[in-house]
Amino acid sequence: MDTTEAKEIFDKIRTNIEKVIIGKPKAINLALICLLCNGHALIEDVPGLGKTTLVSALAKSIDCSFARIQFTPDIMPSDVTGFTMLDIKTNEKQFVHGAVMTQILLADEINRTGPKTQSALLQAMQEGQITVDGNTYDLPRPFTVMATQNPVELTGTYPLPEAQLDRFLMRITIGYPEKADEKQILERNKSGISVVDLNPVTTADTIIALQKQIDEITCTDLITDYIIEISRKTREHKDVVLGVSPRGSIALMRASMGEAFLNGRNYVLPDDVQHMLEPVLAHRLIIRSQAYAQSKTARTILQDIKQLVSVPAVN
Repeated sequence: MDTTEAKEIFDKIRTNIEKVIIGKPKAINLALICLLCNGHALIEDVPGLGKTTLVSALAKSIDCSFARIQFTPDIMPSDVTGFTMLDIKTNEKQFVHGAVMTQILLADEINRTGPKTQSALLQAMQEGQITVDGNTYDLPRPFTVMATQNPVELTGTYPLPEAQLDRFLMRITIGYPEKADEKQILERNKSGISVVDLNPVTTADTIIALQKQIDEITCTDLITDYIIEISRKTREHKDVVLGVSPRGSIALMRASMGEAFLNGRNYVLPDDVQHMLEPVLAHRLIIRSQAYAQSKTARTILQDIKQLVSVPAVN
């Protein structure tokens, strides 16, 4: 499959999702890149902006199995991974699948459950498999975790630890719609159009084939040096306690390759790296409290770093 054919598939998926998510092409593209790169996304925004709808529409568009876990304080790790029980009839142990045994997993309000349950997702997100009672089980392909959290409501929440945040390829924000888009949303909802009305436009096997093609995207030494320099600047920045790890550098490179592929190219440009800078790196930075007091954020710090690092001239 060449890049032109791949771009046609992406356009079909995007158009299908836009039947229920209006005016948010950037969020849709980021979710697609996450899927193509075998990554996981943290969708962070206030309630009612379509976080759950975006994930559901993506799963429906690519004909993948979909499961949703509503994370609450009483959810146990076994609800996520599954558990082993004794079958009385056969006197043999049986594995009962947890919600993670799916292709697209929506971890809804992930910060409402405790650290023990949150950590149940770590192996699945990193290795694509889970271990229960000493036995290892492979997860279906493609496999993507898309977690949501509300950044405003803090009562009864458990902030995600840095180790788990680092395993999300990117953090996606949706934002309020423009006035014209909100009017279109209301018009469409007069007829009750919802995710259940969507039909698949491609298959899971096609997505797996596209994921393999990401590896063939050219990322020159100039681009990798550019990424490394950005990462190093985050570690040296005076307002940053903890900068980007090598895992973060890999994530930025892979996401940039996904951005290039999504745009019908088989090579990465510096623009691709810059477009992925904030969604891939912002949630990995730990900012000094003094910087917060001066209204500095991960976003503004990354903008500063972008200005400091020379952009390579790529033919």
